[in-house]
Amino acid sequence: MKIVLATYGTRGDIEPGAAVARELLRRGHEVRLAVPPNLVDFARSAGLTPVAYGPDSRTAQEMDIGVNLSKEEHRVWRLDDLARLWRENWELSTQCWSQMSETLMSLADGADMLVTSMIFEDGAANVAEYYGIPLATLHYFPLRPNGQFLPYLPAPLSRAAMATFWWLCSGLLGSFEKKHRRELGLPKAAGPSSRRITERGALEIQAYDDVCFPDLPAEWARWASQRPFVGTLTLALPTEADEDVASWIAAGKPPVCFNFGSMPMESPTDIVALIDASCAQLGERALVCSAWTDFSSIPHGDHIKVVRTMNHATIFPACRAVVHHGGAGTTAAGLRAGVPTLILWATLERQMWGAVVRRLKVGSSHRFSSITAESLITDLRLILSPGYITRARELAGRMSTPVQSISATADLVESHARLSRVG
Repeated sequence: MKIVLATYGTRGDIEPGAAVARELLRRGHEVRLAVPPNLVDFARSAGLTPVAYGPDSRTAQEMDIGVNLSKEEHRVWRLDDLARLWRENWELSTQCWSQMSETLMSLADGADMLVTSMIFEDGAANVAEYYGIPLATLHYFPLRPNGQFLPYLPAPLSRAAMATFWWLCSGLLGSFEKKHRRELGLPKAAGPSSRRITERGALEIQAYDDVCFPDLPAEWARWASQRPFVGTLTLALPTEADEDVASWIAAGKPPVCFNFGSMPMESPTDIVALIDASCAQLGERALVCSAWTDFSSIPHGDHIKVVRTMNHATIFPACRAVVHHGGAGTTAAGLRAGVPTLILWATLERQMWGAVVRRLKVGSSHRFSSITAESLITDLRLILSPGYITRARELAGRMSTPVQSISATADLVESHARLSRVG
């Protein structure tokens, strides 16, 4: 079969699609992979042959309104600030829709199936409808209305709030999709695209473990076959730093790992100083994975090691705990490693993962912009207590493995393509 996989976002958004693409290639399918231009080299390092898809996703992340508004908790945003952010996002969205649609139309011509992820899901659905091919979409957290995404609200209010959000998005940003449908000659559609994707029978793969949301399978029982839970999808690729990091860990007490992923850092020096002081007071060593941010020239104590990248699947199990930004993939890696988690969140979906580790009693969470040395010390003492360590180890045994998750997803994609073709 000819299968198109198109994913957009940061590395955490791209890696699941790349993992599935590699498995489908291994099974003998023709796979066409599209990723943001800044992650083409990453996909190539996984043995894939990608094409560039949309604008640079790092630029998009740095311009995101939600990220900008959450950087400074106490900042008073002026109307001209908000207007500028909205204008920049509108211009970027226009660029995204144009470039991504053009690429996807070319790739999907003659394909048997289209697989996408959460970003540009609506545009991909239009392309799949245009070509009359089945659609599968990868969700890294519960995206459709449910009672658990907003943990501070009662379940009925959470569902209503999510449904309202999608209706508002349809009203504010739906002009892009409406224009897209007109250009493709598709019928005019009403309401949020997310609802239409479900109603058209798309396969909505839940690429996270259902143990993180124990009530969700029952809540979504009506869509059980359409929303299967497969676990988090990851390549678990080795890095050049792994051997050096493993040697440093073996030379002393297991460290607390700090991993910031794609979270923008306004003052890296202050963050390193905060980690340095907090861990020194607690008598802990710290392994800092800076990812997008360059920490290499920032002074720090001997009890701290700084690296740019590392293999989470290999390194996390050797640590005492993991502290990170709350990305879906990083959260799953920490839970699979069987160590307690502290999530320092900046956006809504990452706040949700913070609520998950709290509810499971395997970790805690804190708004990133409000952390202090005192709050970090308090949070670390909490998650390093015996109860959290024991529960984290127990939960790890209930998580799916990467091999299981990837295999299950490839099975689902193959089955959905064949059934849709027969139908």
